[in-house]
Amino acid sequence: MDRRTFLAGTGTVVLAAPLASEAQPAGKVPQIGVLYSGLSGASVPVLEGFRRGLREVGYVEAKNIIIAYRSNEGNLARLPDLAAELVRLKVDVIVAAGGTPTVLAAKNATSTIPIIFPTMGDPVASGIVGSFARPGGNISGLTIMAPEMGGKKLGLLKEVVPRALRVAVLGQEGNAFTARDFKDLQAPASAMGLQLHHIEVRSPDDFETAFSKIAKTVRATALFLQAVNLFLDSRKRIADLAAKHQLPAISDAREATEAGILMSYGADRTDLGRRAATYVDKILKGAKAGDLPVEQPTKFELVINLKTAKALGLTIPPALLGRADEVIE
Repeated sequence: MDRRTFLAGTGTVVLAAPLASEAQPAGKVPQIGVLYSGLSGASVPVLEGFRRGLREVGYVEAKNIIIAYRSNEGNLARLPDLAAELVRLKVDVIVAAGGTPTVLAAKNATSTIPIIFPTMGDPVASGIVGSFARPGGNISGLTIMAPEMGGKKLGLLKEVVPRALRVAVLGQEGNAFTARDFKDLQAPASAMGLQLHHIEVRSPDDFETAFSKIAKTVRATALFLQAVNLFLDSRKRIADLAAKHQLPAISDAREATEAGILMSYGADRTDLGRRAATYVDKILKGAKAGDLPVEQPTKFELVINLKTAKALGLTIPPALLGRADEVIE
């Protein structure tokens, strides 16, 4: 079955053969609900990693486990209803893959079904968990360390565009994470002599207007993409608009750089998804989500698109090229 068929917005429950598991009653097939904030037809690295991780711990989708997918198609307002659907299905675990808005929707929908997040900026500051070591409640998972990464990403932009003064920060309206993340960027930006301008969009329909504003009103000389699933899903369109407006841009996702963004620095989302599967396995075997510590990334990647740099008339410092994990030519 094509993996994209699993990501239909209405969700499809796939029946499977029974699984012999320590914590499951005889004959009961574990059912995982995946709540994803993004476009269902897009490549989803975190979910690809999650499926790989499930296989590594002995679960095979559509054979010995059931997975019900729900995608909000990029519309944050749909998340509460989709989370409620998964609760009504009485899934054993909810995997909230899509950052803060997705996790909040799942948290508001249930206080009993375990919830695992593969990627979050700061679950403590968001009020999702009590602490990294002792999450408490019914939620745990992995963080992408977004607050700590912001200053590093700004520094990379400054290295490539040393004369940059005005940086447009593209965020998502209605996403609690982006407002907090923008606030966290102020101190490192000030130290670098950068002026930040927050431009928010609701959906891909807003991209043209946003980029026009960035170029004509803000007159930005560089673009900082916040860690939002919508931008990962729309990476090719954003890369094309950045090229059209001659904007050197940085993202947290390597996939964006592969699509044409100048560079990216961040946690390996595929690896985080793979590691999230181990949380699910532990829960299905009897562990409580709130007892499982929140983990941080172990793999970070700096990827530079040299082809894009040349098109923008930029010379990447040799020292920076030497630090890159991958250079796209």
